[in-house]
Amino acid sequence: MKGIESIPDWAALPVALLLVLGASIILTGALGLLRLPTFYQRMHGPAITVTLGAGCLLLASMLYFTVEQSRLVIHELIIAIFLLLTAPVVAMTIMRAAVYRDLRARKHDAGATAGGVYEIAEQTRVHRPGQPD
Repeated sequence: MKGIESIPDWAALPVALLLVLGASIILTGALGLLRLPTFYQRMHGPAITVTLGAGCLLLASMLYFTVEQSRLVIHELIIAIFLLLTAPVVAMTIMRAAVYRDLRARKHDAGATAGGVYEIAEQTRVHRPGQPD
């Protein structure tokens, strides 16, 4: 491999644009992770942007190595399919685990009840005859 200067301009321009676009999208997700206040908001930004940003980087890699090696390179396509299938599932699983944790801990201000889907059931004590109060 010689570098990007060895591929023609018609391929170098899209590779460079995809690399810059992918890096910008991933940077936006990382900034969202740093700046957003609650766990659920912090989880939302990277879950979406990292998948799209990584897709752009993988497309740039696929185009570069296809032109460089003069044959179709699909390793990156397999990685992209794997990423598109697993990243949203992992993000949803982490968020559901956090909701479950917050509901069990009865954290009213954590954000688990923000959408009105989940409610924290208040524990009521039932008096049974023969038991002390």
